[in-house]
Amino acid sequence: MTTTDPAEVLGLALTTIEPYARPDLLERLRTARTRLLDGRVRVLIVGEFKQGKSLLVNGLVGVPVCPTFDDVATAVPTVVHHAETVTVTLVRCHDRPDGERRSERIEVPSGELADHVCEQGNPGNREGWSHVEVGIPRPVLAGGMELVDTPGVGGLQSVHGAATLSALPSADAVLLVSDASQEYTAPELEFLAHAASVCPTVACVLTKCDLYPEWRRIAELDAAHLAAAGITARVFPVSSTLRWEAVLTGDAELNAESGFPPLIGHLRKNVLGQADRVARRGVLHDVVAVTDQIAGNLRAERSAQQNPEAVGALVQELARAQERATELKERSARWQQTLADGVADLNADIDYDLRDRMREISRLAEEELLSGGDPAKVWDQFTAWVQQEVAGAAAANFLWASQRARWLAHRVAEHFSADRDQLLPALRNDPTDALRSVRPIAAPTDATWGIGNKALTGLRGGYMGMLMFGMIGTVVGFASIFNPIGIGAGIAMAGKSLGDERKRLTTKRQNEAKAAVRRYVDDVTFQVAKDSRDRLRIVQRDLRDHFTRQAEQLKRSLQESQQATERALKTTRAEREARLAEITAELERLEAVRRRARALLPNPAAAPAAAPAMVPAG
Repeated sequence: MTTTDPAEVLGLALTTIEPYARPDLLERLRTARTRLLDGRVRVLIVGEFKQGKSLLVNGLVGVPVCPTFDDVATAVPTVVHHAETVTVTLVRCHDRPDGERRSERIEVPSGELADHVCEQGNPGNREGWSHVEVGIPRPVLAGGMELVDTPGVGGLQSVHGAATLSALPSADAVLLVSDASQEYTAPELEFLAHAASVCPTVACVLTKCDLYPEWRRIAELDAAHLAAAGITARVFPVSSTLRWEAVLTGDAELNAESGFPPLIGHLRKNVLGQADRVARRGVLHDVVAVTDQIAGNLRAERSAQQNPEAVGALVQELARAQERATELKERSARWQQTLADGVADLNADIDYDLRDRMREISRLAEEELLSGGDPAKVWDQFTAWVQQEVAGAAAANFLWASQRARWLAHRVAEHFSADRDQLLPALRNDPTDALRSVRPIAAPTDATWGIGNKALTGLRGGYMGMLMFGMIGTVVGFASIFNPIGIGAGIAMAGKSLGDERKRLTTKRQNEAKAAVRRYVDDVTFQVAKDSRDRLRIVQRDLRDHFTRQAEQLKRSLQESQQATERALKTTRAEREARLAEITAELERLEAVRRRARALLPNPAAAPAAAPAMVPAG
């Protein structure tokens, strides 16, 4: 049980090191304090269409914050967080001509929320909102947790599902919502596998247990599917209807029967608790790293004061360490080469992966067009399938890029310390919206072929057939070209002309459809590739700036240690004794700060290694 407040530890550390005139180390601690105070724990609520996600959010917070209707779905992500008063803010992001991304925020009355987040009031999110933020004063959110109700329109394989998939790296936890009417589908299991690969905490919620008597069997089947897929996630059966009735009546037994208490306990312990451990470990690392640099200077000076004869060897050792720190800072340092080469390789690999995925989609689309007859008859279904495949491929490419970027950060950190888990900066993983700039697939030309055109085509072919074969009839004895042979041939030729014209128009539409798909896929490839390059440039800058600061701090600490050691040669015995007493007191103050920091985690070795590895760069 920890008793130390991380904010108090940071405040004590700031006060302790302020007299040492190290603005770089002070800025590092101030950044850590800002990160601690502003940090939120993001929980994505995801699932297929009409599975009860909005009702689940309402049940978790105990108020009807997310609009729910029997036949209307959520169209815009709704972010629910803690606030002193109820607020509703619509957020729209757009890119400026100079390339900078800006957010437009508009506050609206809470009663107008449904008009902007539901399909009925905002079909297909035609208003273009990135998300809606709802602030409410609820205890379950007071610890910094925010719940994100995501759209489920079209399922996890739809464009909405791909957008949710791209948001996974920015989430601290994921709750997959599926009702008890059936066991998990293949898209749900695939989504869970993606979520488990990039998100620290994944759990499953089985909703509507009050409607389906066989919910226990469904829960067992779901657990078996998760085990077979190698996904570690607990299944929580719940009933939002019972939960809401319990909230209204204050019935504790009904609340327990709803299944919500274990789910809320999971969020508090494994999500908020995990985030608290991550924050504490980050504070511990920053405070210990900063105080160790100050203490290193003091220890070097103390050695020089206690043993002036060994100062020469100490100065030489510090000079060698300073040379190593200088090499780290120089552009030619190995970590700079690793970063530059890694980003170049990453750019090439991600571009190849994206193009390979898009080429496969184009090939499958062309095969479908050639085997499916007239594309005009199935155009809506066909374009929906292409958009789903393209969106899924773009999201998968984005996830892979995020994983590779983290791997690159680990490689660069190895040049600084074996404790690379605590040196890594948090890489920005905002959901991609590159597909917003892509124009829809153009429909093939609708060449009208009405009854008049069909009659004219048939008449033209029939006339030619009757004329040619009617002449043959006159040779065999018929008096007129309008004989049975000519009439039969005319009818046959009319049918053939109609069939040929139908095939020509179908082939024409197939070719136009293939060209439209190629243009669409090329447009997606261009936009997503540009988005990936921009993101990788940001990753490169974040890593470069973060590790450059690390190298600069190390170099400055070594310089000050060397200067303090050299100054010790010029002091008298009385000055050395006085300074030794000061150094002892200062080291004791620094050690007291470190003890307070270590108390943040009674057993630091038990803290998770992967999640706290990422701390915001800067």
